[in-house]
Amino acid sequence: MSELETRIGRWFDHIAEMTPANLEARRDVELVITKLDDGQLRVAEIGDQGEVVVHEWVRQAILLLFRLHGLERSEAGPFEYLDKLQLKRDYERRGVRVVPGASARRGSFLSPGVILMPSYVNIGAWVGPDSMVDTWATVGSCAQIGANVHLAGGVGIGGVLEPANAVPVVIEDDAFIGSRCMIVEGARVGRGSILGAGTILNPSIPVIDAATGEEVSRGYVPDYCVAVSASRRREFAGGEFFLPCVLIIRRMSEGERHDKVALNALLREHGVAT
Repeated sequence: MSELETRIGRWFDHIAEMTPANLEARRDVELVITKLDDGQLRVAEIGDQGEVVVHEWVRQAILLLFRLHGLERSEAGPFEYLDKLQLKRDYERRGVRVVPGASARRGSFLSPGVILMPSYVNIGAWVGPDSMVDTWATVGSCAQIGANVHLAGGVGIGGVLEPANAVPVVIEDDAFIGSRCMIVEGARVGRGSILGAGTILNPSIPVIDAATGEEVSRGYVPDYCVAVSASRRREFAGGEFFLPCVLIIRRMSEGERHDKVALNALLREHGVAT
């Protein structure tokens, strides 16, 4: 445990007492936010065994930041803002393309080659190299987005700052998330997987293999799968109802990438678009 981690833990034990007047705590928290902003730290990552490892002390620093900063007025062109957090800057040096209407908060990390269409990236989020955050997509606080990921128009990636030890959303490398998908509350999409438009994924949503009818997980689409939104029949005392699930309609070989024409044809067979 580093000295900085120890100090953040000590400040967090007294978070209810924190105000902008706590200059020593502000210095430590600002250091963590700077390291997040430059990619030297991250809230979560994939561990050696494929598990999601959460660095809780880093998230504690983000929560402290809201206590240690007052509201400040800022401007961007004709727009005025009043917030506790600054917007990210210096995109040219970072090698990030940002289209007018896009914004990212300081303390998020955008890797070289990232493209932000008019979209939003919150503090603590990590976006990997050459990924695209398409129009009106949002990347919530602490979400982890891999390399070569496409978040299509209107995708909602949920944020997780609280409760303590909650796992952020993880989208692994080479994934494609179709338009208007909602992925929240620590759900995970594996490497190279594709979600059809409008799919909703959270830790309570069963993921079912269409070939076998078996539930393979909850809230986790495994690597190299094509998955779509579906529903399954359930009996209750009040009658028969259909509850949401995610259906794996194809498993690809490791490293396989669907070309756009083949992907659209496959999804149209099941009444889904990207």
